[in-house]
Amino acid sequence: MLGSLSDMPNQSRPATLKSMATALGVHVSTVSRVLNGDPAGVERAASTEVVARIRALAKELDYRPNTQASNLKLRKSQEICVLMPRLTDLVMATIYDSIDSAAEQAGYLTFVANTDDQQARQMARAEHALRRSVAGLIVGDSHVGETQPLLDLLQRKHMPYVLVSRQIGGHLTAGSDDEMGGWLAAEHLYQQGCRDVAILAGERHASTGADRTRGFIRYYREQGITLRPEWTLNGPFDSLTGHKQGEYLLGLNPAPQAFFAVNDFLAIGLMGAARDKGLAPGKDIAVVGFNDTPLAKELFVPLTSVRLPLAQMGLHAVQLLHKRILGEPAESIILAPQLQVRASSSLLRRTD
Repeated sequence: MLGSLSDMPNQSRPATLKSMATALGVHVSTVSRVLNGDPAGVERAASTEVVARIRALAKELDYRPNTQASNLKLRKSQEICVLMPRLTDLVMATIYDSIDSAAEQAGYLTFVANTDDQQARQMARAEHALRRSVAGLIVGDSHVGETQPLLDLLQRKHMPYVLVSRQIGGHLTAGSDDEMGGWLAAEHLYQQGCRDVAILAGERHASTGADRTRGFIRYYREQGITLRPEWTLNGPFDSLTGHKQGEYLLGLNPAPQAFFAVNDFLAIGLMGAARDKGLAPGKDIAVVGFNDTPLAKELFVPLTSVRLPLAQMGLHAVQLLHKRILGEPAESIILAPQLQVRASSSLLRRTD
């Protein structure tokens, strides 16, 4: 019901959302959603009759939005928070660089939050982003698990988000077919005659390492070979871990003949351990990495690695998030990996 005549806005003064809400007998938030909100969501704000009344009064009173407030809202809504496990990770830095460029072209500003791949820090950074009223989040540090506190929080807050690189079933993702990448690495080593293979599998909570390991093991299983589970080692994704795990595995008797590392930094650390023991990758052992970082082909023995289109991954993450922000339908984009064969895995064929 319309308010009384005394409630009508004074036409000698600019109309406001509050004055119009009082005159129409509706809540100020209803008037705001109808006049300033997303046009696609107006039908959810009020009935057709109420929407028509609000618009008619706004036209009659020559309502003008508060430009300063609108600009403030726009500025906030143009920010994207990008959660990254580590800023020192070259792979994630490459993805973020692409995200930032694509976001700028789409009219957004980005800021990156370093979580150290820890869920407590992840939640704290996400809550900070929510307080800033960001337009959405790109999550590069998702954790595999039965519970998803971060994603549950974002869903409760109706905050648009997209996963990048790491994947979790049922959540919109810009990623790569990591399991296929592991399969390609295994196919290559098998064709080189390698049967005794160890895996540097990375963190258990990261889908990237888990999926690459799964694909690698699956290929060998399909050839009738069961790899030794004790030769699959988990740990951080850095070169120091690769060196330590390499020292351990190369000190075994018998030792593995070949090594698959789920990222290049683990592989580089392993190759350093091999060097310390007087072993040459590509001659005494075979080594395959993953991600094909620029450093891979520049090593003293160039590293065979599975290449991922990292820049495309970042671009697609922004495109998917933009669709989510606009309320448009979107589907995950999973890119295909490619194996780049170099000297580190060029063993002479042998099946003993």
